[in-house]
Amino acid sequence: MPLKSQACVAIALLTGASLVWGHHSHGNYVKEFVDLEGVVTEVALINPHSWVFIDVEDDTGQTVEWALEGTNRGVLERLGVTPQSIGPGDRVKARCHPLRDGGAGCLLGFLQVEDSAVIDWDGHDAKPVNDGFFDGQ
Repeated sequence: MPLKSQACVAIALLTGASLVWGHHSHGNYVKEFVDLEGVVTEVALINPHSWVFIDVEDDTGQTVEWALEGTNRGVLERLGVTPQSIGPGDRVKARCHPLRDGGAGCLLGFLQVEDSAVIDWDGHDAKPVNDGFFDGQ
């Protein structure tokens, strides 16, 4: 392979690697957690990231739809999440990292569908701190 072709391949690989690395940045979320309770309006168990949309009542009594980002479908299925285990109308509790810009979105840490187990939707199968927010801890 000519030297120019090798250089082009190397540049393409390095550029692609940097794009993948940037894709997995969580820089748009804050480090602290926020706790939310609401009703599921939509679930998308997809790749590369799954989404749960919930209606949450804010401090003024208004309903705000939050977009909760979780890990991919395959990891969630290994943790026991299926399309049958969560769906529209389900009451949920979530602990997540909110958007840095203050928007109604967050990176999911933990999610609990009413009367079921708490699941780490970030894909690490961790357990949340036992502070009484989630039922059955």
